[in-house]
Amino acid sequence: MASPATSSAILVVVLVATLAAGGANAATFTITNRCSFTVWPAATPVGGGTQLSPGQTWTINVPAGTSSGRVWGRTGCSFDGSGRGSCATGDCGGALSCSLSGQPPLTLAEFTIGGSKDFYDLSVIDGFNVGMSFSCSTGVTLTCRDSSCPDAYHFPNDRKTNACSGNSNYQVVFCP
Repeated sequence: MASPATSSAILVVVLVATLAAGGANAATFTITNRCSFTVWPAATPVGGGTQLSPGQTWTINVPAGTSSGRVWGRTGCSFDGSGRGSCATGDCGGALSCSLSGQPPLTLAEFTIGGSKDFYDLSVIDGFNVGMSFSCSTGVTLTCRDSSCPDAYHFPNDRKTNACSGNSNYQVVFCP
């Protein structure tokens, strides 16, 4: 049987580990197509991609600790039954479910999840292909309707990153 000091030490370690794990949770991303045309949203490093007809929604869960995450819309796509094909904009190596970043032009929602703060932004550094809004449940809504978007990064040192409370959820809307 363990001594009282050893038992107390084990209890403290378990308690600290439990609190640390509970400090950051997965974020739910709800991605909605309000365009009059089909959009094929993609997400890396989790999510992959799918087809969204007008009015449809796609939900993905992004684990805490995810950094350099991206969501973007692809347009003019055609895929076969195995998920191989191509897109006119935002193509990711000819795959329906992306594991690579998209090819320009593409409007990007970028994020880092975890800790006491999450960080997010919109970017048109790689061009503009479809209108998008991006918001977290505890922060401001960023909106891009064209390439002159004032809410988006236009060059690498543009200061447009926003913060929101950790454990937030996110909304991405195409054609807001």
